[in-house]
Amino acid sequence: MRATGKQAMACCRLMAVTAALVVTAGCTAAAPSPGEAMSPKARNYLTKALDIMETNSLLSAEVDWTAVRRGAFDRAGTAQTPAETYGAVRQALRDLEDQHSQFMDPEQTRETLSTSAEEDVVPPEGRMLADDIGYLALPPVPSDEAADDYVRRARAAVSKNDGQGACGWVIDLRSNWGGTMWGPLAAVGSILGDGDTGAFVEADGKKTVWTVENGTPREYLDDWGPAQPLSRPMPPVAVLTSCTTRSAAEAVTIAFRGRPDTRSFGEPTSGAPTANVYHRLSDGAAIFLNQAREADRTGHVYNGPITPDLEIHDDARDLSSHGDQVLMAATRWLSSRPDCRR
Repeated sequence: MRATGKQAMACCRLMAVTAALVVTAGCTAAAPSPGEAMSPKARNYLTKALDIMETNSLLSAEVDWTAVRRGAFDRAGTAQTPAETYGAVRQALRDLEDQHSQFMDPEQTRETLSTSAEEDVVPPEGRMLADDIGYLALPPVPSDEAADDYVRRARAAVSKNDGQGACGWVIDLRSNWGGTMWGPLAAVGSILGDGDTGAFVEADGKKTVWTVENGTPREYLDDWGPAQPLSRPMPPVAVLTSCTTRSAAEAVTIAFRGRPDTRSFGEPTSGAPTANVYHRLSDGAAIFLNQAREADRTGHVYNGPITPDLEIHDDARDLSSHGDQVLMAATRWLSSRPDCRR
């Protein structure tokens, strides 16, 4: 599918001249339509990418696709290879203005989806705080394929703190900028609790529910197995967020919304509580396309930054000191809960 421009038509003029009739024919060259100067391979590649966007985008009904396609082919110009259309694909995704979709070239896609990416994953951090409060920081993990060790480490930390008598928990998502939501959900599943914890909501209203079973997202039980249950089921939980908390981390934030005895602290999140779906292109590049919004267990659909229950602006936080105002507020609240009250 491509945009079609105006083609010049051959024209001829008849001119009357005294004592003679002279006929002259003046013809102009046809101007190529957008994409006509491209190779068939490049044109088909760009067309396929645009088809994926138009068919699946969350905001498809709000987009002027004629303008987006025309702009993409104009930008691709005389592209002869798929790689020479990458800039046009990226700009077309920006034109959707959904704040989340992105394009990755083949190398970026391989790196993101590779199991070797585990080497670059910052492991979760678990420790005991004062007053028998467990603490678990969940940094980003780029893909499900890279999440195996992440889930093991987090679960080990949770089990250790639970064995030491943790009465309540801090779940720190302030440094988590996204990636996959399923690894962090499996990491914290025994604390979050089983059941339907949220859902993807597509433009037509179709819902895909996030169900945690035995402390693990149901679809990943074969990958990560059940989590060890807590000795104190459904403890009080404080969730920490910042302006860096984005995408998959916002989904984890949402999973805790509506949970009993749960409160959030910190700054509003980045504002991309939406779901990207992976679409592989013929050369190994990929479009990660925004195709759904996210709702919590009560059915509330989020659109934009998620504001915590207690908003605290704290640019100078230092997690290794006592100067972390967000963490201090969270632990004060947890210490006041019946499960932790001394």
